Amino acid sequence: MNAPADMSAPAFTGLTSEEVRRRTAAGQVNTTPRPGGRTTFDIIRSNTLTYFNLILGTLFVFMMVFGSWRDALFGWIIFINAFIGIFQEMRAKIALDRLTLISTPAAKVIRDGLEQEVPVGQVVLGDVVRVAAGDQIVADGRVLLSNDLEVDESLLTGESVPEAKQVGDSLLSGTFVVAGSAIFEATAVGPDAYAQRITGAGKRYVRLHSELVAGINKFLRIIGLGIIPVGAFLIWAQFHMDATLEAGVTNTVAALVAMVPQGLVLLTSIAFAISALTLAGRNVLTRELPAVEGLARVDVLCIDKTGTITEPHPAFERLELVDGWAGDATTATGLAAGGGAAAPDDGAAPPPDLQALALAALGAMAATAASANSTLAAIGSALPAPTDWTVQDAIPFSSARKWSATRFDGRGSWVLGAPEIVGADAPEPVRARAAQMAAEGLRVLLLSRTEAPLTDEALPPGLVPVGLVVLSERVRSDAPQTLAYFREQGVEIKVISGDNPATVATIAAKAGITGADHAVDARTLPTDPEALANIMESTTVFGRVNPDQKCAMVEALQRRGHTVAMTGDGVNDVLALKKADMGIAMGTGTAAAQAVSQLVLVDSRFATLPGVVAEGRRVTANIERVAGLFTNKSVWAAALAVTVAALTIDYPILPRHLTVIDSLTIGVPAFFLALAPNPRRFIPGFVYRVGRFVIPTGLLSAATMLASFLLLREFGATVEEARSMDMIIFSVIGLRVISMIERPLRGWRLGLVLAMAAVLAAGMCVPQLRDFFAVDFPSWRVILVAAALSVFAWFFVGLGRPISARLPWWREREARLRGGVARGRLSSD
Repeated sequence: MNAPADMSAPAFTGLTSEEVRRRTAAGQVNTTPRPGGRTTFDIIRSNTLTYFNLILGTLFVFMMVFGSWRDALFGWIIFINAFIGIFQEMRAKIALDRLTLISTPAAKVIRDGLEQEVPVGQVVLGDVVRVAAGDQIVADGRVLLSNDLEVDESLLTGESVPEAKQVGDSLLSGTFVVAGSAIFEATAVGPDAYAQRITGAGKRYVRLHSELVAGINKFLRIIGLGIIPVGAFLIWAQFHMDATLEAGVTNTVAALVAMVPQGLVLLTSIAFAISALTLAGRNVLTRELPAVEGLARVDVLCIDKTGTITEPHPAFERLELVDGWAGDATTATGLAAGGGAAAPDDGAAPPPDLQALALAALGAMAATAASANSTLAAIGSALPAPTDWTVQDAIPFSSARKWSATRFDGRGSWVLGAPEIVGADAPEPVRARAAQMAAEGLRVLLLSRTEAPLTDEALPPGLVPVGLVVLSERVRSDAPQTLAYFREQGVEIKVISGDNPATVATIAAKAGITGADHAVDARTLPTDPEALANIMESTTVFGRVNPDQKCAMVEALQRRGHTVAMTGDGVNDVLALKKADMGIAMGTGTAAAQAVSQLVLVDSRFATLPGVVAEGRRVTANIERVAGLFTNKSVWAAALAVTVAALTIDYPILPRHLTVIDSLTIGVPAFFLALAPNPRRFIPGFVYRVGRFVIPTGLLSAATMLASFLLLREFGATVEEARSMDMIIFSVIGLRVISMIERPLRGWRLGLVLAMAAVLAAGMCVPQLRDFFAVDFPSWRVILVAAALSVFAWFFVGLGRPISARLPWWREREARLRGGVARGRLSSD
């Protein structure tokens, strides 16, 4: 420990004004880098100038100019989709822009031999900076002079115990001085400083990967590419038919709009938003809407020990009196009354009264401590403070000394601290027992007593060991059950902690984590990515992990094809939270950790996560099902458009008819189906499974629709009458597709289908609605034909699912996919 020094020593003249000017001009200043990520303009542009909006926007303009506004009702979807996308990305941008680790506004520097206060942003490389208790370190530096300097680095490293700093030691920006004072030289400023490197990485915007969104975008790209040739073919057909401009635009727009699953993107966003509100009711905050889906896809969950598996603070477990402590009831009574105590006598067992006396001393020390720490807080919460103990003198705890002491009137001096310091002269069995319990993952302190007074913050002479104070980290009551849930779901757990590997392994074993008997000290891990990935695959528990290693571990798991979630609460977790596929921050954690995470557990309860998984599974499974409704329409619309153009006939329905079909057989049912309970596990291959269903079903639907239109025309129906009846037949086909997706069709799902059919029938009875949607009723003969065609369509389109299941290439692909998933789960278990 350095002796107190004159902090205004003239040797520290600091930089000259000219040196400061040159370094400022060179950009070697402590300015905060511009927030990363995208600008507001970028966000608005990316959510409005999309291929999806271009297609619908162009069709909307053509219909408004050359057709009827009643056939342009699909245009509203453009604005709602853009608004939802802009809103959620702006919310994420605001959170990232607020991210900062340097909160102090000014720093004290020595320049030209004089101390002055300057804004943090004006500190330059090489500046000599003075700090005292309560100050924040504003730049990375090297200690030039230390007066019992102690720095709290928990914000960055996760270490809860303050670190004593000597001359020549390094300081990290963003940390706080908790004791003493110092002068240091700034060795890294601005974007080169540790805190700014972390915030710079954290502020970079990274869009959360969503398989649902990616799959939907893939559908949109395929449809978008198909619309161009189909549209050109339709335009050629309209000219070939000598159609009027209004009729040609109406036919073309009707065919192309039907190909675009415009409601699928909106419904996905709404489903995510409603799930986010549901999770908010469970004290889970979602930073991005697709985060609801993310945890359902995870197969590796990386967690910290403290605050996740264990309670945030240690707990007092017991006091083990030292064997050989001399005394009897008379001695104990003398101590309680303020008398002295005898020295240890080997072989003598401690009487019960000495146990009570030692516990009373611990309670008094905890209650009267000038500066509380987690250790004394744990002791104080377990042991009551005696009422008749009066403090004469005290030395507070210091991480440099590793002990604290209190002298009580008539009861001597009591010292509590690290056994290797306080018990340096203690008998070998005492030190061996302390080392044994420490190896078992327990935190051990030695309580000693002496009659000597406390002087000069040095250990008093004549210390006699009284007992070993044992503290432990308590496993959360819900942790074993939560971890067992993830294990049953095929999610592998990795415990990544900065604590001692033995301690981490003991806690992990108590929580029931498989592989806890083999803990690895991260200081021995290789830097080679492949070698690290091999160890990550085979090992579960890691201790002494630094922030950069956490990030490398996540990256190593991702390199092996895993989808990784990471929990964290400190700045030391920011890089790993950012790198992970799903970042989960605790509500009691730092603002930096919360800003870069997709999920925040507001109540910091690890047991909340199974509910998040269930909600994510419900969303992913339901969106996959309703995607079949939307994309089935795209398939039959594309097939129908090509056939109609090739035959140069009128399109079977109007755009406003599509509004009815979309609403009653896709939009409204999909909304309810997307919110229904669904416990199905997440299975990769969303696009494949939807495509396998909709291609044969969509082609059968298109064939039925076209044949119905032509047959109705053969029975004497006009184009308007045939279109009106085809709208009803199209609706029946849509309801049939719902029944195929929602098998078995019963309960509220059956009620939903019947309700949509009833709404359609009721609407056809209202003259105003018939006029608005251009519905013309034909003769009863044609109506009966349409009814028969509807029955035929119900059964014929229903062949789509058995046909898709019997196609050999589909079945082979499905077998390979399911086999890969099964192998992945087996390896996770």
